[in-house]
Amino acid sequence: MSGDKVRVAVVFGGRSSEHAISCVSAGAILSHLDRGKFDVVPVGITRDGAWVLGTSDPRELVISDRELPSVEAGGTALALPGDPTRGGLVVLDPDRAGEVFSGVDVVFPVLHGPFGEDGTIQGLLEMAGVPYVGAGVLASAASMDKEYAKKLLAAEGIPVGDLVVLRRGVAALTVDERERLGLPVFVKPARAGSSVGITRVTDWADLDAAIATAREHDPKVLVEAAIVGREVECAVLEFPDGTVRASVPAEIRIVGSAPDGHTPEFYDFEAKYLDDVCEFDIPAKLDDAVAERLRAMAVAAFHAVDGQGLARVDFFVGPDGELTLNEVNTMPGFTPISMYPRAWAVTGIDFETLLTTLVETALARGTGLR
Repeated sequence: MSGDKVRVAVVFGGRSSEHAISCVSAGAILSHLDRGKFDVVPVGITRDGAWVLGTSDPRELVISDRELPSVEAGGTALALPGDPTRGGLVVLDPDRAGEVFSGVDVVFPVLHGPFGEDGTIQGLLEMAGVPYVGAGVLASAASMDKEYAKKLLAAEGIPVGDLVVLRRGVAALTVDERERLGLPVFVKPARAGSSVGITRVTDWADLDAAIATAREHDPKVLVEAAIVGREVECAVLEFPDGTVRASVPAEIRIVGSAPDGHTPEFYDFEAKYLDDVCEFDIPAKLDDAVAERLRAMAVAAFHAVDGQGLARVDFFVGPDGELTLNEVNTMPGFTPISMYPRAWAVTGIDFETLLTTLVETALARGTGLR
């Protein structure tokens, strides 16, 4: 540790299609970590996999005029606290990336999508013996892959939607599969987030194009039956003593039109991050009994995937209060509009305290089998 402070490496960017959102999440985290308790080391990963120490000013890690931030090897350097010899811009070979963490106490890997949220950096940190925020290798990998996450959830009796998996080399649904799923369907990459690469299909003639769009991000594609219901999310947090709690539920509603005049059909990437078309009800306007069932199911889902640290669990709530789990996100967004920190703020844990809890839980858990 640096004096009495814990040195935290915040890792962001990465090689996935969610690179920019990871940068925005990191900007919020860098701005809210308690500098009285933590020395903070920003570690960026460029889109092509270069590791950069002291990558850029957190104030630049925002979306401005619809322009998305990114980690660049030639970006602005930040001096690193506590060790002037480590300041400035340093680019490392990815094979030596573990050396980045030799002087830190804990890592906050705010990476979204493949090559970060999927167990890859978690495995690196386990091998290096460095504690880290969030789920371990198994939960990260299984939750990132929506096919296997739903298998684990269904095995625990948690309701999930119907889907068909199109693996590499499989380009179409059978007639029986089309009849079973019905229309509309949602076509999405199996291992991506932030609604990247998702298409809502209302005519089978558009299915091939939707599959091609999803395959720009992942060779494995899911075709999911549409579920009628409200989109409600719940944040889950593990505390240093192992206690797991769920936040109040939060609902997303699309209420406006994008700048080009169209109204999004679902909560897609533009609706999430670029267009001011959504409103959020925190807490969601649900019957108390439904809200409590949803919170309990969120915690059950967290345990079903062997979650650790944190997760955001997304549901559809049907007209009669029936719950269908959509997905478990083991490293949810921390952007200014992200539900995870906002739901906890309404539940009674502010952003700074939330981040402190996550770091302290990671330190208490350590690495290795547990």
